[in-house]
Amino acid sequence: MYNRRPNLMLGFHGCDQAVRDELVNNPDIVKKSQEAFDWLGNGFYIWENNYARALKWAEDKQARGTLTTPSVVGVIYQLDYCLDFTDSEFIDILADYYDLMKGDLDVAGKSLPQNKNLLKDKYHDLILRELDCAVIEYLHQKIDEEIKKDTKSNGYSNLKPFETVRGIFTEGGPAFEGAGIQLKNHIQICIRNLNCIKGFFIPRKEIKFP
Repeated sequence: MYNRRPNLMLGFHGCDQAVRDELVNNPDIVKKSQEAFDWLGNGFYIWENNYARALKWAEDKQARGTLTTPSVVGVIYQLDYCLDFTDSEFIDILADYYDLMKGDLDVAGKSLPQNKNLLKDKYHDLILRELDCAVIEYLHQKIDEEIKKDTKSNGYSNLKPFETVRGIFTEGGPAFEGAGIQLKNHIQICIRNLNCIKGFFIPRKEIKFP
């Protein structure tokens, strides 16, 4: 009974300034990421309540030459029915779907994808999460198949698709010598059901009023 999370939340999406302006002016046109290495599967990505990390991500992309003007768009959203990897219940089912996927690939004579490091990543943070992405997408696919099967047989299903995915990530090396806290620690949200997004805004700077 506690799986639904209807509260409104604030997050931030790092992007090019042109993308920010387009999302604010045309909020019904939202592009999902569909990369094979997406950390939480395919969807629209948000840094949970973390403007600075979203901006740093955009600045890093500018340094690599993949965007022009680093910017951040604010996002008002709900998690609703969330595959939340801060909750042990959902971590456990992810392991179950990994076993199922591995079995399917073994039968097909195919190998599992692997999480990989970027060549210049001295902290080995496994930036390219191809295995994680594949398992999460497999989970969604199998749940969708079961829902369709149940609906065809019974006219309804007790299962429901996950609308968002949430995960905590540690990366970037220690914040200080000997630290367990990492410089780029963050919480990411992957929104699959775009109706969970309630609006976009251009973040304002804090003003010190007299």
